[in-house]
Amino acid sequence: MGHHNVHNPHPHGVLRNSHHLHDHRRRFSDQNGLSRQAPVVVVMVPFPAQGHLNQLLHLSRLISAYGIPVHYVGSATHNRQAKDRVHGWNPLAIPNLHFHDFPMPPFHNPPPDPHAPIKFPAHLQPTFDASLHLRGPIAALLSSLSTLTNRVVVIHDTLMAFAVQDVTSLSNAEAYAFHSVSAFAIVFHLWEILGKPTDGGIVIPNGVPHHSLEGCFTAEFVNFMARQYHLMKFDVGDLYNTCRPIEGRFMDLLTQEKLNGRKKIWAVGPLNPVILHSAKESPRRRRHKCLEWLDKQPAQSVLYVSFGTLTSLPDDQINELAVGLERSKQRFIWVLREADRGDIYDEGLGVEARRTPLPKGYDYYEGEGRVEGRGLILRDWAPQLEILAHPSTGGFLSHCGWNSCMESLSMGVPMAAWPMHSDQPRNTMLVTQVLKVGLVVRDWSRRHELVSSSTIEDAIKKLMASEEGDDMRKRAEKLGGTVRQSMSEQGGTSCAELESFIAHISR
Repeated sequence: MGHHNVHNPHPHGVLRNSHHLHDHRRRFSDQNGLSRQAPVVVVMVPFPAQGHLNQLLHLSRLISAYGIPVHYVGSATHNRQAKDRVHGWNPLAIPNLHFHDFPMPPFHNPPPDPHAPIKFPAHLQPTFDASLHLRGPIAALLSSLSTLTNRVVVIHDTLMAFAVQDVTSLSNAEAYAFHSVSAFAIVFHLWEILGKPTDGGIVIPNGVPHHSLEGCFTAEFVNFMARQYHLMKFDVGDLYNTCRPIEGRFMDLLTQEKLNGRKKIWAVGPLNPVILHSAKESPRRRRHKCLEWLDKQPAQSVLYVSFGTLTSLPDDQINELAVGLERSKQRFIWVLREADRGDIYDEGLGVEARRTPLPKGYDYYEGEGRVEGRGLILRDWAPQLEILAHPSTGGFLSHCGWNSCMESLSMGVPMAAWPMHSDQPRNTMLVTQVLKVGLVVRDWSRRHELVSSSTIEDAIKKLMASEEGDDMRKRAEKLGGTVRQSMSEQGGTSCAELESFIAHISR
């Protein structure tokens, strides 16, 4: 079945959650993870896009710490991507975490289009469609596991319902939907479906403008989502990568029967590790050069700029951003890279990846030039979690994808929000208007316009060098503390919810 993982003396790498393994190593798994005495096994089914792969891989680590074998399934390229990019621990060092590389039909792997009017990554649709073909191999795995264990528990991304629907044919299997977006985004969506009632407590906070989902998705993806959601009647519960300090009010709304039926729900986030340890503990990778650069900067003085893995900005917008960063006179780390392709390891036959031009003399190699010593430009994958956790980082200019929001909030870093697509406009409302730990750079209603360098400069100065920004930073730091506490074994709400979920599936 899955290939066996090598042992490694440092199972957690650089960062640790406080869901420690100590008390929970139960006798359930022998060396091959299919031990007959394991009363329950978990099959994890992520959606093949970075932010989704990452969240369920982190959840796999937390569940495997309870001695429960976890089987993480996907295509070979997406499993490799998840393992290569995870930060803070080593997936190969956990003996009861097994990866299954399932065949997926060849799919078209086009480059992103930075000029598309809708910023949603339409170039990944062939990858998403190919994921529907995982249904057969997943059904076969579930069937074989069901003969070896008392209970098979499937945790699937909401966008993978089609591929796991055969769970219903097994008497000892049950499925849980994993929401990779905020509870706020889900409440907002359900509230709209119900016709935006103003009674019964389902009230979006006063003064929060109502953003429609217009411009968030392509028509093809809306159809793809509808097909998945239509199937999700078989789930017996829902898991969220969130916690009470961030979204308690919205988790409470989701427990209402008219929003959620009678399904059980658990808020088990943040799934990303929340406590950092020194790089010496991580045998897996050298410390990234940007962290050494951060070591030399004053506390909370650096703005981290990154728009996630699914967004490509057009050249004219990159130019405005470069000038805005330069004129703000603030220190920054800017991750400037193309959006991921469906297969990040296949760059296409001889097609040179677009290297974005910067203003003349802006960025000689190693950050020389106009922003020398003050700005660092990274053109490849960056260790985002470690950058956000670094004491020199004081702000995050972000697209507000849910992974980035949870990582920023758990590290106590305030945000400058520049939403691009999907749930990001909703997350922006949560961060800036409900939690008040960020400000808006680009108003969603003006998303088709170029954001000028002066708008960017003003937003950066406000976040990094104003009294208002300092207040946001203090609120973000305080919130970060309560978010990290939620993962603590001493009374942490998310830790308790995870234990409740483990007890439920092990009943």
